[in-house]
Amino acid sequence: MSNTDWHAADIIAALRKKGTSMAAISREAGLSSSTLSNALTRPWPRGEILIATAIGVDASEIWPSRYFDKQGMRIDRAAMMRRKNAV
Repeated sequence: MSNTDWHAADIIAALRKKGTSMAAISREAGLSSSTLSNALTRPWPRGEILIATAIGVDASEIWPSRYFDKQGMRIDRAAMMRRKNAV
């Protein structure tokens, strides 16, 4: 496991290699075309998962600093996601 997050340009390049873009994934998820870019600069579990799924890797591989604590223990980021119809 690397402890360095991918550079934003590397993420965009990986998406292009898969034949898609941040804007396309964002629109497919029902978001504004620029919304998904927020995950590149700040933690956003839903956006991170959308990007990682499109690339074909786990989000923790792209952003290890967001998914592992200082002791190397995995952080449950899915628990941070809002649930649909949550009250």
